[in-house]
Amino acid sequence: MEPTITIYCKNTHSYHEVPRGISLIQLKERLGIQLPYPIIAAHVNYKVENLDFLLYKPKDVEFLDASTPSGMRAYVRTLSMVLACAINELYPRADLRIEHPISKGYYCTLQWQTDTDKQEVEPAITPEMVAAIKERMQRIIAEDRPISEEEKQTKEVIKMFAARYNEGTIFETLGNPYCRYFRMGDFIDYYTNVLLPSSGYLNVFDLEPYQDGMLLRIPNRKNPTILEDSIPQEKMFSIFQEYNRWNKLLRINNVTDFNIACKRNKSFEMIKLAEALHEKKVAQIADAIAEKRPKFVFISGPSSSGKTTFSKRLQIQLLVDGIKPEVVCMDDYFVNRVDTPRDENGEWDFEDIRAVDLEFFCKQMHELLDGKEVDLPTYDFSKGERVFEGRKLQLQKDSVLIIEGLHALNPAILPDVDRNLTFKIFVSALTTINIDNHNWIPTTDIRLLRRIVRDYKYRNYSARETIARCPSVVRGETKWVYPYQEEADVMFNSALIFEFAVLKRHAEPILQDVPKFCEEYTEAHRLLKFLQYFIPIPEREIPPTSLLREFVGGSSFRY
Repeated sequence: MEPTITIYCKNTHSYHEVPRGISLIQLKERLGIQLPYPIIAAHVNYKVENLDFLLYKPKDVEFLDASTPSGMRAYVRTLSMVLACAINELYPRADLRIEHPISKGYYCTLQWQTDTDKQEVEPAITPEMVAAIKERMQRIIAEDRPISEEEKQTKEVIKMFAARYNEGTIFETLGNPYCRYFRMGDFIDYYTNVLLPSSGYLNVFDLEPYQDGMLLRIPNRKNPTILEDSIPQEKMFSIFQEYNRWNKLLRINNVTDFNIACKRNKSFEMIKLAEALHEKKVAQIADAIAEKRPKFVFISGPSSSGKTTFSKRLQIQLLVDGIKPEVVCMDDYFVNRVDTPRDENGEWDFEDIRAVDLEFFCKQMHELLDGKEVDLPTYDFSKGERVFEGRKLQLQKDSVLIIEGLHALNPAILPDVDRNLTFKIFVSALTTINIDNHNWIPTTDIRLLRRIVRDYKYRNYSARETIARCPSVVRGETKWVYPYQEEADVMFNSALIFEFAVLKRHAEPILQDVPKFCEEYTEAHRLLKFLQYFIPIPEREIPPTSLLREFVGGSSFRY
């Protein structure tokens, strides 16, 4: 009699006796699982696995399509491999570099291998090249080439990838005796997590010229049968490019470069230079405000971007420029809890703009603009009520009012105030270091890790609780923050190139406490796998005014 195991399928909400050694794709067919979109991966005991994964022990299984975060990540990783393969076949001397997300896609460039004995100019990426690469990708997808996961001794894998890495490899960072990589025909590549079983699954994508590179367009996250709308993000692209130039000053191109620098005792030098570049940027923004002389400075950005510390550092630089800053937090203008709108799940929706008493806020701002003295409110979050504690404010001739809040860039805020009287700043943590050329770091990961560490340290929240709140936070940011980011006069990137290596020490023990039997373990496990790429560094050289101190502690600012 064939040996069997018991599988609990979360899609069918039932147990099933199946042959031992069955693959996930066979299980899917056996159970007749149907999802709104094609099944491309699965959670097995809350870990992401590809459809070729074999089941030998009792497991919980949940099949995924591309409308899920784990499914979309697997889809985009596989699309990246097909793009890298197409470039390798057309231009063998070129290597794909996936730089960063932009315009709801991924900005890509090419790095060319050059003859060390010759001075060669890297060829420009032309529309004709992009069209040829796209056509080759379509051919690879039409051929439905199988993608397999292989494993060899690390020293052998390093030799296989030697032509791609100039000095050191990500495999050495992991410190494992064996390493896994992926194969599609003769083409091999490395990715940080699972891929789809074959190229034929990739039925939605586009590739088009973008700036001096290419934009890899991906499926819509809610409806993966269509492409995401490409949106103009010129200011966002500019800030990414600025920080890429900073990375060149630091001589850091990827995590391997970072780890090598740390092993050579260069981490303290990186910290000092990165912090100096931050301070210079804050000073430049203050100088721009001093030149324009607005009455209102609006500061907005997604959660855990470091807006509060940025605001405090900006105040110092404004004082240097002879401007007296006053600060108002829009959170103090929340409506009373009983009047707060609720989301589709019946929970308080504090991200909704209706959670702010806009009428009262606008009234007080106009009074300040008219030179009147106002009694500023304070929001008592424990009672869920707005209170007045005698905080009086009257703007002077040399004053500027800094208004910090989630909705600060929304045109609905003070719509009838002359635009010349305002200066808008968007603050976010935009990761500009990648694991390697084909494995980027999501810009949301740095903020999530910051939030996990801060919530545990200062708010008594576990990592599980913080991760559970993430979907509602992301929905709020997507609806109320990101649509207005290009309204900003300037953008400030609060990310620090060294901070993953510092957050690692704080975050790992917190993430390890997430139970392995809950939904949040999927994200905790992913983050723990991601942090293993970084060598931890001590934080003693980080100045007390650093943005990172807002999250790990030791700040000289009061919050």
